[in-house]
Amino acid sequence: QVQLVESAGGLVQAGGSLRLSCAASGRTFSRETMGWFRQAPGKEREFVAAISWNGITSYADSVKGRFTISRGIAENTVYLQMNSLKLEDTAVYFCVAGGSLVPRAEWGYWGQGTQVTVSS
Repeated sequence: QVQLVESAGGLVQAGGSLRLSCAASGRTFSRETMGWFRQAPGKEREFVAAISWNGITSYADSVKGRFTISRGIAENTVYLQMNSLKLEDTAVYFCVAGGSLVPRAEWGYWGQGTQVTVSS
């Protein structure tokens, strides 16, 4: 059974930083794209960032220059470094795998999500 498990999110002040991690198990994603989505209260789920198996990245315009996605040395791990956090970054963040860098791509696997709250 494939599982994607995100690290705990948290509460951070605006302008602060937070790093999320995700570990996948049940199959290998070493040759597949992994990424992150988020869903804010009352809004649709939206793409945040993705990284291909060979390190090519894609970001939503809203996070470019502030967020960095990377893959871990350990197989099946992905990170999201979030800097200069804004109130509007408050959301549940989901780790995803088995998609692509193509906009509106379908993603085969989703984590349960982790809450990130940015306070003023």
